Amino acid sequence: MIKTSDKKYDPTIFIIFGGTGDLTKRKIMPALYNLFLDNWLPEEFAIIGTSSSKMSNEKYIAELFSAVNEFSRTGKATKADWEKFSSHITFQDADITNASAFKPFGKLIDKYKKEWKTPPSIIYYCAVAPHFFCSIAENINKAKLDNDPKTTRIIIEKPFGSDLESAKDLNKKLLSIFEENQIYRIDHYLGKEVVQNIMAFRFANSIMEPLWNRNHVEHVQISVTEQIGIGSRGNYFDNAGILRDMIQNHLLQLLCIIAMEPPTNFNADEVRNRKVDVLKALRRIESGKIETMSARGQYSSGWIEGEEVVGYREEEKVKPHSNTETYAALKLHVDNWRWQGVPFYLRTGKRLFKSASIITIQFKEIPHNIFVSENTGPPKQNRLVISIQPDMAIRLQLQSKVPGLEMNLNTVDMVFDYAGSKKTDSPEAYETLLLDAITGDQTLFMRADQVEAAWEFIMPILNYWEKNTDQNFPNYAADSWGPENAEALIAKDGFHWFNLPEKNKKD
Repeated sequence: MIKTSDKKYDPTIFIIFGGTGDLTKRKIMPALYNLFLDNWLPEEFAIIGTSSSKMSNEKYIAELFSAVNEFSRTGKATKADWEKFSSHITFQDADITNASAFKPFGKLIDKYKKEWKTPPSIIYYCAVAPHFFCSIAENINKAKLDNDPKTTRIIIEKPFGSDLESAKDLNKKLLSIFEENQIYRIDHYLGKEVVQNIMAFRFANSIMEPLWNRNHVEHVQISVTEQIGIGSRGNYFDNAGILRDMIQNHLLQLLCIIAMEPPTNFNADEVRNRKVDVLKALRRIESGKIETMSARGQYSSGWIEGEEVVGYREEEKVKPHSNTETYAALKLHVDNWRWQGVPFYLRTGKRLFKSASIITIQFKEIPHNIFVSENTGPPKQNRLVISIQPDMAIRLQLQSKVPGLEMNLNTVDMVFDYAGSKKTDSPEAYETLLLDAITGDQTLFMRADQVEAAWEFIMPILNYWEKNTDQNFPNYAADSWGPENAEALIAKDGFHWFNLPEKNKKD
């Protein structure tokens, strides 16, 4: 869907459960404020923040003001802009486990309906711990709050289930109250500007599609590395691990975008159908082959940019002998006509050397080399490097002659660099996703069968790792690129991980 700021949207009410939480302050409220600044919100809108805390409207708005000033991409809010925006905000304390506590929301909805004289869209945002998702849905139903399939939506944050059975159970409960077209399962990675641009890059350029297959692609790497540790998330992370936290959703969704077939149109369900096709085509890893098709690790203590950091087992709220993985790498195959025989390597981890999200498509060697040089060797293979963060860029690496009297070759980049080309700041992922929820566009949101297909693929690995603990943990130092078994996973195929180079150096 092409959006323009001139478009008029229906009046909208946002009811944010977890309205005083970290997610609301860091992501949701700055996103809504920036949409307001850029004239994307409807003229008539209301934001109702709710939590079990009791506080005045003034105190709540003051806390949000501090949060927006700290986390908004547009910097500190001006007094005039904030007063206009915050006039739409109301705080309502409520016990979200008690249906009777939802009655004030109904009164507020009725109030705005009378004021606006137009039926509003209503967005229930579950910015809470996962075990509250069902309670909120059930209490919306019990309290008889508005639930028109055409105008009512519910946004569910990740994690969507902790395994296949819990994901199926959550889908079943939500679908007993809402229709599928009302449920917006959010994965913020899909809202990132470069991730969205992959589809435009693939399907809007005739030169790319003929190369995007097993005839020309040697292998694909999808790498999301993080320099940070787990911070204050020890309680959650120690029961989840990075396979659940990152690969089941973020990395598998990136793989779907890279590997999907061209959709016949940009309709939300058509795009999501093609993504589900990829998940169904993933070759299942049998239990006897998991050790050869995967690698896992856990970080020990070390130094990050001159600061000493503790090992995972010393982190707050982590079991002292925990066997939870903080690093995971997989070798996958998509068994279809386009990708047969092309390996996809996924890796992600905490406390690594650099924070970066990069997709690298390595093309095959030229069939016959006529450029022989003792100085530079054979021409290097072409690569398409899609950098999601920290830099936002798409680079096609080609071979070119070095200026001079001899025929020497060097790698040059054809670059689309957001930093050098954009006229305005790129929106944050949550801005894109919230606007899509306002307009009813589910293209970037997960469908029930997508979520379940991803869990179905991951479960054999999860089950194997939980039953067979790794006796070598911790097995990689903080500030490294991960465990040796991850290097061996890809090296045995004759490849190596493409790491972010140090400054002023090339990979």
